[in-house]
Amino acid sequence: MDTIEGYLKSAVKAIRSVQLLADETRVQILEDLSNRIQRSKDLILKENKLDLDKMDDTDPKKDRLKLTSERIDDLSQSLIEVSQLANPANQQILEKELPNGLMIKKKTVPLGVVGVIYESRPNVTIDVASLCLRSGNVCLLRGGSDAFYTNQVLVKLIHESLKSFDVDENIVQLLPVDRKFVDELLNADRYVDIIIPRGSQTLIDFVRDHSKVPVIETGAGVCHTYVESTAKLDDAASIVVNAKVSRPSVCNALDTVIIDRAIADNFLGLVAPKLSAHDVEIFADEESHSILEKAKYPLLRAADPDDFGREFLALKCSVKIVDGVDEALDHIAAYSSKHSEAIVSEDVSVQNRFQNEVDAAAVYVNASTRFTDGGVFGLGAEIGISTQKLHARGPFALEKLVTEKWLIEGNGQVR
Repeated sequence: MDTIEGYLKSAVKAIRSVQLLADETRVQILEDLSNRIQRSKDLILKENKLDLDKMDDTDPKKDRLKLTSERIDDLSQSLIEVSQLANPANQQILEKELPNGLMIKKKTVPLGVVGVIYESRPNVTIDVASLCLRSGNVCLLRGGSDAFYTNQVLVKLIHESLKSFDVDENIVQLLPVDRKFVDELLNADRYVDIIIPRGSQTLIDFVRDHSKVPVIETGAGVCHTYVESTAKLDDAASIVVNAKVSRPSVCNALDTVIIDRAIADNFLGLVAPKLSAHDVEIFADEESHSILEKAKYPLLRAADPDDFGREFLALKCSVKIVDGVDEALDHIAAYSSKHSEAIVSEDVSVQNRFQNEVDAAAVYVNASTRFTDGGVFGLGAEIGISTQKLHARGPFALEKLVTEKWLIEGNGQVR
């Protein structure tokens, strides 16, 4: 194959098919796919193992790639949750009559053809397909070679559900993994309405720098938790450990702990054994390194400058000691990816400053950053977490897969 133009043309042709689907039919397709995934669990796990066997055990992307029975259950349930959400398209949001008699209306409409480039995460295949189908969009999926077999079987199941309702399969297409086709996709502004990269910062930067198609950035998360001097230390330790170890390979996991100097000895003495129990490697600044070295922390490294602002995606984190909220805010401003940031504090004025002054999609007080997720926020599945400010920010889910259209009715007016 020399070109993906056939895929692109088929996608444009499929737009009318998906937009003409009755809402009830879209719901039924998603319910059918949910059941089909449950019935095909053994097959999905078998194909996923083929992908897992290709990947080095030390690769932090392996956890993202791995499907388990529980994770497949979650995928199946997410389809039901998306099916129960209201279709965000074709909603009238304005109506008015101009002095010259023109009637003007504005309504929401689907974006059109949505291209998604992603790495290792087969759940994205189901999430994107379900959200696009529910909102009346067509999707072009370019998954990575790491998840080749898993994505193939998931799209096969999607196509079976579409065919069972006599619906155009090209509403959801899986593009070839050959990298030579990525440039063609990024330059397909005649066919594709939006590109969404989901993966490493390297992937996001490449797409942003080379795409002629409008881009919404999602994925990279450099997340901080600031333990302020008034924090309840037991709560702070629980929040830090959860944010780091519950699933370290995802974008809302903690990367840097910032600690007020006034409580650094006490807090590190409390949290260090809990992190050590999970074999967390710590990259510590000079002051915290001294404290942890005296405590005989087993996996301790002296932090280099590039260990701050680093998305670890593994059981690793950096530690920075600061002298108060201003220094903490300055550090976050310098190193945040504007994804998710948290403060643990009992001082309401400091909490308010943190939430007002931190520039991020999600800002937490006394809670783990691990909650930044479309499903958790009640949005159903998500395409990713947008870290930019145009069109969508935070969980990029069903409600943001639309744009606006003006409808004007007259009776002979001219200008």
